[in-house]
Amino acid sequence: MNKTVEILQYTLHKNAGDAFHTIMQEISVPLHQRHGIDVVAYGNSLHDLDCYYLIRAFESAETMNAVLDAFYACSDWRSGPREDIIRCIETSIKVVINLPSISVDGLRMQAQNLI
Repeated sequence: MNKTVEILQYTLHKNAGDAFHTIMQEISVPLHQRHGIDVVAYGNSLHDLDCYYLIRAFESAETMNAVLDAFYACSDWRSGPREDIIRCIETSIKVVINLPSISVDGLRMQAQNLI
């Protein structure tokens, strides 16, 4: 079974990496999870703390669009970490691919080993 996987890559403003990760770890990722979003992995890049990745998995592209539209419209996000997150991001790149579930689980396990 395949999953639709969204990979977000952020270039953060200079020296924002630590603060951004704290926001993601303590506020944003738990908020995603409370809204039923599967956060597969997230963190600072090994080559530069001001580069960041967020990997999320969904049942389909249609599900991804519906879930993310609802999430980004909700008051939890809009009155929560949204502004602090946006303030840290200089550029953002989004890629969406289909991967077998086993590959998604492999990414998840690899990310957990880094913690």
